[in-house]
Amino acid sequence: MADLCIPFARVGRSDVTVVGGKGANLGELARAGLPVPGGFVVTAEAFLATLDAAGIRATLRQRFDALKVEDSAALEATSRESRDLVLAAKLPAALRDAVADAYRAIGGGRVAVRSSATAEDSATTSFAGMHETFTNVHGDAALEAAIVRCFASAYAPRVLAYRKARGLRDEPVLAVVVQAMVDSERSGVMFTADPSSGDRTKIVIEGAFGLGEVVVGGLVEPDTYVVAKDGPRLESARIGVKPFRIERGADGVERRVEHDAARARERVLTDAEVVELATFGQRIEAHYGSPQDIEWARAGGRWSILQTRPITTLDGSAPAPERPAPSSADALVQGLGAAPGIASGKVRVLNSPAEGSKLEAGDVLVAPMTAPDWVPTLRRAAAVVTDGGGMTCHAAIVSRELRIPCIVGARTATRVLRDGELVTVDGAKGRVTAGAPPVAAAPSVPATAKASAAGG
Repeated sequence: MADLCIPFARVGRSDVTVVGGKGANLGELARAGLPVPGGFVVTAEAFLATLDAAGIRATLRQRFDALKVEDSAALEATSRESRDLVLAAKLPAALRDAVADAYRAIGGGRVAVRSSATAEDSATTSFAGMHETFTNVHGDAALEAAIVRCFASAYAPRVLAYRKARGLRDEPVLAVVVQAMVDSERSGVMFTADPSSGDRTKIVIEGAFGLGEVVVGGLVEPDTYVVAKDGPRLESARIGVKPFRIERGADGVERRVEHDAARARERVLTDAEVVELATFGQRIEAHYGSPQDIEWARAGGRWSILQTRPITTLDGSAPAPERPAPSSADALVQGLGAAPGIASGKVRVLNSPAEGSKLEAGDVLVAPMTAPDWVPTLRRAAAVVTDGGGMTCHAAIVSRELRIPCIVGARTATRVLRDGELVTVDGAKGRVTAGAPPVAAAPSVPATAKASAAGG
């Protein structure tokens, strides 16, 4: 049997089929001398061995192949039944021993357990936030349970819907990353190209206080720093409203800590720190030879790189607007342009994925924030507008991949926009205006041209 657990130092970017996209990239970064916290990967072979030992692999494959995600009831049922089968499975004895040995080798302390699918973090599919992550895991029994729950997340409704939307027909397979925890004081995401405009001369950094889940999950509006690569030099800083942070106490328990008004609007990174972090981004981009989506953290005066993957939305194929954007109307709400494109539709304000059935095809989805569980609903939306989040959060990334215009950080959208109201969303400019723009008239054809065409 192939290796069931492999340390980061033994894997690299060519090992995606063995350790998944996240595991392969962490190994590549560690081997390149970047500041990556230590860890190991439970391999894809271990995942398949667990399914085979439980006798459920063929059943899971048949259910995935037969699934029609347009039927929301069938999606939920298939997901629930598939996950229950995986959760009931036990790790084979050889795998339990391998995990215990690898865990002790990195110190046996508190770890993050993160899914690493063999189809994720590729040039075309990110699976941003789709699979499960568990933080602050401690002890052999808790680690084993977290690994099984990661395995089961391969069959979550949002994952199945995303796989179908991206045309992925292969059997869902994932590995699991186990990595020493970083008690982040500040954290966020860095794109080494502008993810909205595609401008490769810019670096976009988003950050917030505490653990990074508040940024990637769109739980707060992060600071946004735009850096020119020629230098690098800071071009602009937009300070977000960050009403709380999530931090880990000395007892290992994560807590939500509320901020007062001054702290909520406090800047996360200094100019010098922005430039220093951008330099890491340029180094990573040069190593890979392509723009990267990078998760970072800072604690105790030290940087940590927690993940990198290709930016999946820079192929230049975003649809051009078919209608002119409104030019003079005042914006109803304004936010960050997170996914380009112009679309019109009726507003549908939803507060949770459970209300997704209320969204009709072609509606504009307006929500406080859209987490990965919204993916089945997102596929029907003409455009997306959220109160919170930044351009590097899950909602923004998935909207760009699905070619849906998206605005994040609009702050008041759910209060200002009304159900049934016709609006136009400009995902590049971050602006929502009333009504629909006029349809451009077809150019008139001179009579002589018509006659010439008729005569052949």
